[in-house]
Amino acid sequence: MDNGVEFGSIYFETLLAAFACTKKQRPVASPRFGSLIERFFGTTNTEFFYNLKGNTQITKQVRLVNKANNPKVQAVWTLPELYEYFCEYAYVIYDCREHPALGLSPNAAFERGLNQSGMRYGEKILDDENFKIFTLPSTPKGSAKIIPRIGIKINSIYYWSIDDSFLNPEVEGTQVPVRYDPFDVGTAYAYVKGNWVRCISEYYSSLQGHSEREIRLASIELRQQKNQYNQKITIRAKELAQYLESAEAQETLQAQRLHDLAALDMRQLLYQNNIKQTKTYLDEYPININTTNPTEVLSQTDKLNISAIDLEKIQPHTQEELWQ
Repeated sequence: MDNGVEFGSIYFETLLAAFACTKKQRPVASPRFGSLIERFFGTTNTEFFYNLKGNTQITKQVRLVNKANNPKVQAVWTLPELYEYFCEYAYVIYDCREHPALGLSPNAAFERGLNQSGMRYGEKILDDENFKIFTLPSTPKGSAKIIPRIGIKINSIYYWSIDDSFLNPEVEGTQVPVRYDPFDVGTAYAYVKGNWVRCISEYYSSLQGHSEREIRLASIELRQQKNQYNQKITIRAKELAQYLESAEAQETLQAQRLHDLAALDMRQLLYQNNIKQTKTYLDEYPININTTNPTEVLSQTDKLNISAIDLEKIQPHTQEELWQ
């Protein structure tokens, strides 16, 4: 990967460490290390994206932009539709078309390489609930106090464990690592006694399905309303729930909600394609467990159907190591 700030974050490093992944970064100011992927970006831009309605190439010459050709009013593509057609371009058109540098298609070159040197199998990480929790963000503090009979407080919203583990006298009043779902503020997770526990928010029926950005926009709108009446600015979960159900909120949050729904559809498409590609991978390149090479004696159970991670064996980092 490149040297983007997000790739050096503690969350990213923790995710890689939890699943025993090795990170390799490109040297600074050395674009030649990414020449292959950068060349592909340029090809897809000129052959695919620049030919779609609503592309922003005309904005390079601002004087040519008018009301008729302004990309802001020409945009018609949603993210799921764009992803679907881009996959067709990448895997049906580009992958099967003869490449001038190879003298054959990239797909044919890949199959030739497999026939000559064989398949190199690697670990497959399951896209399950354990993996999802490790990809979720946390609060700036990284932990929350379990308040008796109330629960934990994350971003001004209280959450309670679904298994009532917060009722345990041993954990009441203690600080526990927490994580929340930015696409569903009705759900959060707390690390209690060696296990991640799912928690649901107060006013769950009104808050579930709403993203963190929606809540932020709703909070800003409520604060502006209170400023007009010189009220004390304290946004509570009850007020957010009532506002999200009002007609005024539908108008204010409609644009953000459409973006969130498109992102949700996109994640579902990625999940479905991941399952489809895994099945195709196993069908086309089955593992030969009778091979004489000891380094390749790997069964499908060992490599491709790896069992879920045992969270009891994964200890969270201390606040000094992880959250601060």
